[in-house]
Amino acid sequence: MTVLGAVASPDFGPCPLRDARHAAAQKSDSAASVVSSPRGRLELGVSVRGGRSVASRQFHEGALRVLRPHYLDESGQVCYVMVNPGGAYLGADLFVIDVEVEAGADLLLTTQSATKVYRTRGSFAEQRMNIKLEEGSRLELMPDQLIAYREASYRQNSHIRLHPTSSLVLAEVITPGWSPDGASFKYEEVRLRNEIYVEAGDGVKLLALDNLLIRPPCNDVTGMGFMEGFSHLGSLVVADPRVEQGLADELDQMAREFDAYTGVSLTASIAGTAGLVLRSLSYSTEELNNLLGACTGVLRERWYGQAPLNLRKY
Repeated sequence: MTVLGAVASPDFGPCPLRDARHAAAQKSDSAASVVSSPRGRLELGVSVRGGRSVASRQFHEGALRVLRPHYLDESGQVCYVMVNPGGAYLGADLFVIDVEVEAGADLLLTTQSATKVYRTRGSFAEQRMNIKLEEGSRLELMPDQLIAYREASYRQNSHIRLHPTSSLVLAEVITPGWSPDGASFKYEEVRLRNEIYVEAGDGVKLLALDNLLIRPPCNDVTGMGFMEGFSHLGSLVVADPRVEQGLADELDQMAREFDAYTGVSLTASIAGTAGLVLRSLSYSTEELNNLLGACTGVLRERWYGQAPLNLRKY
């Protein structure tokens, strides 16, 4: 097992501002753990009927829902668009998403627009996602960018359970929001944690723990070992039986054609499947979207004979 991660704000010693905020966050953790009514909840199950993937289970309440399904090509892959009618995440907001892709089903899940996290005084905004992929299933999770504004604190925890024959592709971009002084890192914290497990013959095993943490207030995250002078961050996570060193080398070489600083890591193989994480730094959302789109386009064409995604929403 290989554990993958990038921590963009280690502890350099005492910091009154940070310590006070961490104490408040711990209180928020306790409060969040007993929240009985999330701001938004979405449950989506997808199965195969008549040669196409369709929703077998769908439920939503509060500030989360999905639009009517559509099909981008003749492959039978169903595309659902998640919508937050409230338009943004605020302090103490909790959103819970449960997705199950049944055997042989194929789901493309995206968002209607960027996820915007505004000032979160008193507590952080949080999204919890549970994903289960059954035998021979596939999930492409392609949300629009996450924008963290001044004094925003956001945590995203994804628990993903895979069958060894299933396929996961997840692409995300983090963008700093506008601030009055034009600085890029005015948010308090952005934490993205992906736990990916594989159902092996002798039990469920951890394939990868991909943990990204950026805390700008007390430490300089702009320099070496952190954001390397860049302002935007993109991630591509792939778990599939066809992941191997040659693919990692190919994607790494492809990334060099873009105005971005990129690294690629591989996990060890568990039950015949392996994971790949590509992390890229740049100055713009568009450049990272183009880079991630090119990488996912290779996978779609090679593995499924599909064209690159065009998720234009305007």
